[in-house]
Amino acid sequence: MIRSWMVIGGVTLLVALASNFITPNDVKWFNRLQKPKWLTFIPAIPLIWTTVFICGAWSAYIVWEQSQGSQRKWWIMGFYLLLEVVTVAYNPLMLRLRSLKIGTIVGGTGAILSILLALAVWQVSGWASLLLLPYIIWSPIGTYTTWAIMRLNPDDA
Repeated sequence: MIRSWMVIGGVTLLVALASNFITPNDVKWFNRLQKPKWLTFIPAIPLIWTTVFICGAWSAYIVWEQSQGSQRKWWIMGFYLLLEVVTVAYNPLMLRLRSLKIGTIVGGTGAILSILLALAVWQVSGWASLLLLPYIIWSPIGTYTTWAIMRLNPDDA
């Protein structure tokens, strides 16, 4: 029997893998951009996003299990999926379009969606909502960082 955590983990992994649709030229473009001096945490970003995704999937699992038989469960699961799709679209969209402005917009959209999802989830489970805090905290930091890079590279906005 396929368990709910398997479905949620599998969907999370499949959607996250979609963010790998970038080319070496896309990465070269980003690497050549001028970065703020305070941007020293780039090596930690994969670990940060891994933590964010694990917490998000765990949150979704709690909501799934506590919403058995509820039609609202499907609406909330769709919201989790939307947030993940927006999140993983950041790199491919920004890098392929070579637009830091697009990156800032996508990042800001994710930040807003994460807050709305946490509010919706709070009615089902406080713990599930709290597990979205890493996203709520990190997303604005990443969005601000992209905006700061854009200000240093106006030709690549």
